[in-house]
Amino acid sequence: QVQLVESGGGLVQAGGSLRLSCAASGRTFSGYAMGWFRQAPGKEREFVAAIGWRLGSLRYADSVKGRFTISRDNAKNTVYLQMNSLKPEDTAVYYCAADHHRSAVVPDSLGEYDYWGQGTQVTVSS
Repeated sequence: QVQLVESGGGLVQAGGSLRLSCAASGRTFSGYAMGWFRQAPGKEREFVAAIGWRLGSLRYADSVKGRFTISRDNAKNTVYLQMNSLKPEDTAVYYCAADHHRSAVVPDSLGEYDYWGQGTQVTVSS
């Protein structure tokens, strides 16, 4: 069982930056692919970014490429999402997720992830 706790959300003006963190419990963090998803009011949860259990494997949604960066620190059991040049359409609850299947391809769909955090709110004002 893995527990995930997100932090770092908040209110920011358009063009600003935030860094989200997701702390994971358990001793096998390095073997998990980690992803970030988001859900805006009235919309379905959507993929944002993911990092594979093999370092160097990254994946991003087209809407955030060039603005967001995902990274992980296995020594701290933490995954990060650096968000720059934020836009009002980035407003959502952001969720961290973990996948233990050690797939060759970094997963980008909800069904591939086994564990989820409670989410952290990000609000971008115009």
